[in-house]
Amino acid sequence: MGNSIFNIGLSGLYAAQAGLLTTSHNISNVSTPGYSRQQVLQGTATPQFTGGGYIGQGTDVETVRRVYDNFLTTSARQAQASDSQLTTYASHTATLDTMFGDPTTGLSPAINDFFAGINGVANNPTDIASRQVMLTSAQSLAGRFNDLAGQLADVRKGVNSEISGTVTDVNMSASALAALNAQIALASAKGGDTRPPNDLLDQRDALLTDLNKSVGASAVAQSDGSFNVYLASGQPLVIGDRANQLTAVADNNDPQNLDVGLVSGGTTVMLRATDIQGGVLGGAMQFRTTVLDQADDKMGGIALALAASVNAQHALGQDLNGKPGGAFFTTPSAFTQAALSNTGSAALAVGIASATSLTGSNYQLQYDGTNYKLTRLSDNTTRTFATLPQTVDGLTIAVGSGTPAAGDSFAIQPARHAAADIAVALTDVRTIAAAAPIRTSQSLSNTGTGAISAGSVDANYLGTPLAAPVTLTYNSATATFSGFPATPVTVTSGGTATTYAAGTPVPYTAGATLTFGGISVVVSGAPANNDTFTVAPNTGGTGDGRNALLLSALATAPSLVNGNASLTDANGQLTSFVGTTAHQASVEADAGAALLTQAQNAQQSLSGVNLDEEAANLQRYQQAYQAAGKVMAIADSLFLSILAIANA
Repeated sequence: MGNSIFNIGLSGLYAAQAGLLTTSHNISNVSTPGYSRQQVLQGTATPQFTGGGYIGQGTDVETVRRVYDNFLTTSARQAQASDSQLTTYASHTATLDTMFGDPTTGLSPAINDFFAGINGVANNPTDIASRQVMLTSAQSLAGRFNDLAGQLADVRKGVNSEISGTVTDVNMSASALAALNAQIALASAKGGDTRPPNDLLDQRDALLTDLNKSVGASAVAQSDGSFNVYLASGQPLVIGDRANQLTAVADNNDPQNLDVGLVSGGTTVMLRATDIQGGVLGGAMQFRTTVLDQADDKMGGIALALAASVNAQHALGQDLNGKPGGAFFTTPSAFTQAALSNTGSAALAVGIASATSLTGSNYQLQYDGTNYKLTRLSDNTTRTFATLPQTVDGLTIAVGSGTPAAGDSFAIQPARHAAADIAVALTDVRTIAAAAPIRTSQSLSNTGTGAISAGSVDANYLGTPLAAPVTLTYNSATATFSGFPATPVTVTSGGTATTYAAGTPVPYTAGATLTFGGISVVVSGAPANNDTFTVAPNTGGTGDGRNALLLSALATAPSLVNGNASLTDANGQLTSFVGTTAHQASVEADAGAALLTQAQNAQQSLSGVNLDEEAANLQRYQQAYQAAGKVMAIADSLFLSILAIANA
């Protein structure tokens, strides 16, 4: 009996000791990231059958288990991946919001100053100081475009650096997870299903959480206790004790960007931006694709439209020297990039035929050996051509040099680098073409009430500018005008245009627009027979600011940027796009942080160490230890008593 009591007390002593060790372990790891509190599970030892029934034989320590819930842990892990992505995305968009929304250093003040300078010249065309202000404000505007483009380029470099660094972090976590998988599989084989390696499992969970800070990943448990880890796209990152590696390489179609590939079995599979979800990596890729690229293209579109529209209108004017206006801004070129994998020698030559016809989209041109397929990336619309050159969406696409090979691909970015390339072409303020090249007048001897407008010119005028005055004479008998140059005349009245052959008398309609040789005038009123109206070169018209007024009107002229907005509207849309995106990203980041805190609290409420509870457990196990020791002391006393009786 003494021996049985002694063994029962010893089993209780062992159980209490296991409880004290486990509780002490919990207390020591209260601040260890990813640690799950542990519990000792006890069961009764197999009882002994006697004539009086089954007599208990004490307790057995069955196992030490983690207090763990896979659902709560997985939810916290997913919330961590989402929070890291949202935080990264919000941080980057806030940087762009500061760039474009700043009332001092943003694009809006520079655009406003430029058009204010044009208005100054329109009001006082002969004032050299006003012309200098206009030229200086133009240079400041071009410099602002250049500066913002440089900042966006720096942001792009920063994103590339972040992607590269995060890929390194992911690879380190994947390798550590594979090593832990090997240890866990070995330990699980020794301990079986009922004796898991708790601390190793916690370390693996902590590593998975760290991995999800870098990139979203899910884990699938295997029969040997290991985890297989997969990216959001389903690509395997860790299989048992083998870790695949991510790699950051230059984008095949756009080498200024880093793309991410998965190296498995010596083969690299490139991942699409949409394949990478969650974590810092997902946030960086999302920002670059949905915000940075769009902001770069939108700002470039404004620069293109500004240069093209100002240059076109400036060419229709006349400077202080009496000469036609030249290019005011340098015209940025569309950017093209041959894919790194191309085997042919072709280089594209892409020109901008019409800035107002641009769609704001980028393109990809592919050659299959016979035909060219052009894909507009904004909506994946495709067109197929047997030959080049072709003009599409305001772009003229041709093979500039070399020969393409089957499978070759080319990226076309009409506006991506326009803001970096724009500059002011003029250096002499006297060459600012503020005046119109024509002027009109009516004879002082006219007896009717007819009047002629100041007139305007379009691009057709540049081909055949007036060399001498043109006098239009009214014939009241036929109600027609004659005296036009040897060119067709178009009469537009009430929205209806009618063209008359050269040398044909032109019927008169009061208020109709008469267009010939790129010149448009409006004659109104009731002219009398033989009344004359003259259209002549604007010789000596230094005080004329009509072309400057037309330049000023370009700020609000519709359909200049990508065919759907004025310069002012387009800049407002860009600022609004960045600002709205940044605000939404901030709100979503706050929500993501709240969800992460909620998920972590739920997980910790179950698995976290509570020091008050552990202190109570210490006292409980201490008392159990002491009681078990007392049982053993009694057993010892009983055994000595039996020996004493036997020796008596």
